Amino acid sequence: MSDVFDFLAKGGWLMIPIAACSVVALGFFLERVWSLQRAKVLPARFLDIVSELLEASRFQEAEAMCRGNDSHIAAVLEQGIRYHGRDRAVVKDVMQEAGQREVHFMERFVGTLSAVATIAPLLGLLGTVTGMISVFQRVVNQASAGHAADAGALANGIWEALITTAAGLTVAIPAYLAYRYVNGLIDRYAVEMVDVSLRAAEYLVPEEQSPVTRADTASAAPSPEQLAPSSEQDESEEEPADEPSEEHDAEDEVLEGAS
Repeated sequence: MSDVFDFLAKGGWLMIPIAACSVVALGFFLERVWSLQRAKVLPARFLDIVSELLEASRFQEAEAMCRGNDSHIAAVLEQGIRYHGRDRAVVKDVMQEAGQREVHFMERFVGTLSAVATIAPLLGLLGTVTGMISVFQRVVNQASAGHAADAGALANGIWEALITTAAGLTVAIPAYLAYRYVNGLIDRYAVEMVDVSLRAAEYLVPEEQSPVTRADTASAAPSPEQLAPSSEQDESEEEPADEPSEEHDAEDEVLEGAS
């Protein structure tokens, strides 16, 4: 462990901010992964219960349940339920504004991961440049004193200067991958929240403004009476079976009369 510390210490004082960037990136990444669990954004059981309440037009209970839930989708649905019965444009705008606010909360600290991925390699490059300046200053001082430049010392100073660049890239690459992962997770949640909000809006707007009203859905579905065959249809289907027997009886009477 001490050998690794001594190796990194040769990179100079800029290794300290690079190490700090790695700690910050790791901490914010773990915090975002913990905060963006599906149970804290789109809890399945909560959505099922709220959907049942909205379908039954029990808006007060649904609003109270959303108010008592800490998930992001609950805040969006609460705003929409509060304006239930209003014009579709009003409900849509309210839920859209609430959704944008919740997405902003989900994106908290994500910009820090992007900043670390950008700054860390720049810090490494700065450390390499300052290290190279120091190396060549020593070479110039040796030449001014009449001494020949030591190739071994020059090479040693160069690779020590490159340590900061390697450290900066080592921090920047995982930080960028973490940023892309969290950003993609937020985008996927945002799309799902829009879908849930649109489905909920069908029960919050007036019946004539709903894209697919419950009355239309109920009328489109066949009733049990329509599915079950009627007694009149059964009798009409049985009538053709009796006709051949009547014709047969008429032919028997004609034969008997002829005899």
